[in-house]
Amino acid sequence: YGCGSPAIPPSVARVVGGEDATPHSWPLQISLQYDKSGVWAHTCGGTLIASNWVLTAAHCISNSRKYQVVLGKQNLQEEEDGSVAVAVEKMIVHEKWNSFLIVNDIALIKLAEHVQPSEMIQPACLPPAGSLLTQDFPCYITGWGRLYTNGPIADALQQALLPVVDHATCSKWDWWGSTVKTTMVCAGGDGVLSGCNGDSGGPLNCKGANAWEVHGIVSFGSGLKCNTLKKPTVFTRVSAYIDWINE
Repeated sequence: YGCGSPAIPPSVARVVGGEDATPHSWPLQISLQYDKSGVWAHTCGGTLIASNWVLTAAHCISNSRKYQVVLGKQNLQEEEDGSVAVAVEKMIVHEKWNSFLIVNDIALIKLAEHVQPSEMIQPACLPPAGSLLTQDFPCYITGWGRLYTNGPIADALQQALLPVVDHATCSKWDWWGSTVKTTMVCAGGDGVLSGCNGDSGGPLNCKGANAWEVHGIVSFGSGLKCNTLKKPTVFTRVSAYIDWINE
């Protein structure tokens, strides 16, 4: 098992509306869970990038919570063969994370043990440092976030096609304006498809030359409703942080 080449390929027909993902077709996707009065509860997504490292958003991490990482899942409500829950050894939040400006929204989680790659568990490839995606490049958001604004979180892993919105467009005044920095990547904004609460920290999956790369980490969206027109989901641009990740 290398990176970014799922044994079970994702079904990526261009459909409108989020849909259940083909089971285990995104083996890089993890569920970050916290201890909620003795019960593990999903709080954020994340991406496996090495056998003992997970990439997620800084805003997903709270020092007052105890976490575990669950890998190899499709349905969070069911017992599934091949899925594993792993304790967290340490969490590294970007030293310049600013929760007011929502900049440098990136964190690494070191797992307490190495996970064995399988059909269900496989790391994503990182994109080349500095790489930028072109307008309308087809990428997929995946996660167990809310199915609609203020709705329930998903049981089965969801996927949705979110075409990239380039920085020149996304930073226009009637889009996100100056809120969006060059260290971010926007995707979606058609008023139909978007990330939502609970998708945070999860990947923006984009097909590179021959493997899936994680180009974004779900960071923020519109406070009005999840799928607001011209308010695409905003991701931390992973290619801007390759040096930080490697370090």
